[in-house]
Amino acid sequence: MINAKQFWSRRFSEHVKETSRYLRYIFNGHLVVSMIFFMSALAYYYQRWLVDLPESFPTAWIVGLAFGIVAAYSPVRTLLKVPDLVFLLPAEYQLGDYFKRCLYYSFFVQLYLVFLVAAALGPLYFASYPELGTQYYLVMIGIALVIKVWNLLSNWWMLKERNPRTRGIDQVVKYILNIAIFYFLAQGEWVFSSVVTVLLVGLVLYTFTLSRRKAGLAWDLLVMKDQQRMRTFYRIANNFTDVPHLKNTVKKRHALVEALVKAIPYRQDQTYSYLYRITFVRSSDYLGMYLRLIVIGALAIWFVPNIWIKIAFAILFLYLSAFQMMTLWNHHRTIAWLDLYPVKRDWKEKALLNWLKQILLFQTFVFGLLFIFQWNLIGLLAVWIGGSLFSIAFVQSYVKQKITT
Repeated sequence: MINAKQFWSRRFSEHVKETSRYLRYIFNGHLVVSMIFFMSALAYYYQRWLVDLPESFPTAWIVGLAFGIVAAYSPVRTLLKVPDLVFLLPAEYQLGDYFKRCLYYSFFVQLYLVFLVAAALGPLYFASYPELGTQYYLVMIGIALVIKVWNLLSNWWMLKERNPRTRGIDQVVKYILNIAIFYFLAQGEWVFSSVVTVLLVGLVLYTFTLSRRKAGLAWDLLVMKDQQRMRTFYRIANNFTDVPHLKNTVKKRHALVEALVKAIPYRQDQTYSYLYRITFVRSSDYLGMYLRLIVIGALAIWFVPNIWIKIAFAILFLYLSAFQMMTLWNHHRTIAWLDLYPVKRDWKEKALLNWLKQILLFQTFVFGLLFIFQWNLIGLLAVWIGGSLFSIAFVQSYVKQKITT
C-alpha cells in the first residue's frame, strides 16, 4: 500500500533540491546586474512611450494575446521518472492524492506568469482604457486565474489521450478561445466574451467526457512530458554551469556547417577551430541562444530613443553573448577520446578565443547596422569601435583567464 501524501512529499523535496542547485547558478551576480539594468531602462522608456500612446494602438489585441496565452499555457508537472513506469503502474489507483497535489503545484508554480503579464500590461491598459479603471482590470486578472484552472484540468484530462493529433487540435482550439475571451474582455465586451467562455466550458467538459472513456493514465506520456520540461530547464542551466546528465540533441544544418568550416585549412593546429564551429552550429544550445540575444538586443537598441542607452545595450548584449558562449570550452569535457588528439592545449585555447572574437565582432556589426538604418553616425561609430574593443578585450582578458585556470 502506497502512502500517496508521503510519496508526494519525498518526490517534491527531491525536485526542489535538484532545481535549486542550478537556480543559484542561473541567478548569479552577472545575470542579476544585467537584468536589473535592462529592466530599469525598459521601464523608464515604457513610461515615456505611454505618454504619447496613439489612439489606434491595438491594446486589446496585445492584452488578449498575452492573457489568453498565459491562461491556456497550463502544463501539468507530475514529477514522474522512468522507473515509475514499472514500479508505480500497478498502484495507479492508490495515487489519487499524489496527482491532486501535482495539479495544485502546477497551478501555483505558474501563477507568476499571470501576475508578471498583468503587471507589465497594466500601465498600457490604463492608458488605453482609463474609463474601465483599476477595479475592472483586477476582475480580468481574477477571471484569468479561474480560466487557468479550467485549462489545467482540461490538459490533465487530455493526458489520457494517446493520439497526438487529437491533443494538438485540442490545444490549438483552447488557445484561440482563450485569446478571444480576453480580447473581448479588454474592450469591455461582456456579451461576446460570455459567448466564447461558454464554448470554452463546452470544450473542457468534452475533454472530461473523453477522459472518462479511457481505461487509465498514459504513463509513458506523463513521463515523457515531465522529462521534456526538465530537459528544457537543464538546457538553460547548462549555459551557466555544468549539467553532467544533460542529454544534448544534435541537428545537422549541413549548409551552415559547410559555410563556416570550408575556409578552415586541413591542418593539425586547426582541429579545434573546426570542432568548435560545428559544435556551435549543431548543438541544441549555442546557436539558438546566440541568435536570441542578437534579436533581443537589436529590439532594445531600435526602440530606445536615447543614443547612449542604445550603446550601453549593445555592450550589455555583447557581454551576455560572450558570457554564454564561453561554455563551449567545457562542452566536450566528458568525451575521453578527445584527450587522445595529438593537439597542443595552446591550439585549443587559441581556437576558442578566436571563434568567440569572430562571433562577437559579427554581433557588433549587426548592432551597428541598426544605427545606419536610423541615420545615426555617432551611434554607428561608437558601437563599431567601442563594441569591437570591448569584444577583443573581454575575450583576451576575462575569457582567457577563465579557461586557463
